[in-house]
Amino acid sequence: MHCRRFRRQRQGGAALIVALLVFALATALIVALEVEFNRFYQRAGNLLLMEQANVYLRGAEELATLALLADYDQDSKREQPRDDLTEIWAQETQPYPLEEGVMLQGGLQDLQGRFNLNRLAERVARDEEDGAPQFTSAQAQFIRLLQVLGEPQLSEQQAIAITESVSDWMDSDLEPSPLGAEDDYYFVQDPAYRSANRPMASSSELLAVANVAPEVYRALAPLVTVWPQDPAPLNIHTAPAAVLRSINADDELQPLTEAEGEALVARRKDNGFADIDEFLQSPEFAGKEEQMEQVRTLLGENTGYFLLSAQVKVADREMRLYSVLQREGRQVSALARAAGSL
Repeated sequence: MHCRRFRRQRQGGAALIVALLVFALATALIVALEVEFNRFYQRAGNLLLMEQANVYLRGAEELATLALLADYDQDSKREQPRDDLTEIWAQETQPYPLEEGVMLQGGLQDLQGRFNLNRLAERVARDEEDGAPQFTSAQAQFIRLLQVLGEPQLSEQQAIAITESVSDWMDSDLEPSPLGAEDDYYFVQDPAYRSANRPMASSSELLAVANVAPEVYRALAPLVTVWPQDPAPLNIHTAPAAVLRSINADDELQPLTEAEGEALVARRKDNGFADIDEFLQSPEFAGKEEQMEQVRTLLGENTGYFLLSAQVKVADREMRLYSVLQREGRQVSALARAAGSL
């Protein structure tokens, strides 16, 4: 009798343990399912917000297209069409509320108001008589541009080394310039790579070029472009002061002073330049009229390439869109897009 009672107690204890194990497993399964469901729910919510933000940003691109077309229609009525900072596309924008919790803001910049890096693909041979380096008009301008960055402050020699390195990066041969670099320099880097031997597809390629430190790239980024990839003239009506300071006679590798650059911008803001002739007759170029004719081919008054920078805030999340827009007649097309989140 005693043995039977003991066996029943042992069987009851085992059943309790099994029940507890089943309960623990069920609890763990429920918790795991809840975690996975929350993760799935969060992922779905994020995707929905991203899709919503993308729709708004593409809408900003459409608005930019309408602004560029409206500007084209206005320009077509001018005797001498041009693109300048008084036009609708160049006006400063304010955040615009679309619906509760959604803010959209965007603006256009003239890419032809920046220095086109792909102009540096063209180079001239060294002077065989005295061995002194010679530079194209574009190379001389870039050397001057590098010297007006402020921070970091670059010497003329450092600016020449960077300019020659960028030209070597894009030209088709493997012979380095005196202060430049070709494959023999890049092969010993870690990791090793080669020079591109083609025009740049993005200004960020500068980070791979010899002698270009990250701080130099950061200072240059808002002043340079690779669009259009067949370089077009620099728009004198939209170029910032730093780029205007880089315009000088080819035989002078020193840029205009900061005061001279500010004077050009102030004169442009007050009355504007009637045309390229009036720009080249500015007091800042006095005594250099003949030499300045050499840079005339670098200068223009119209723009066909713009950069749209748009930002939307949806449910405390910010998304950005950068679009390169080409305007050709009454047609605007997006050549490149890059997106990002904050």
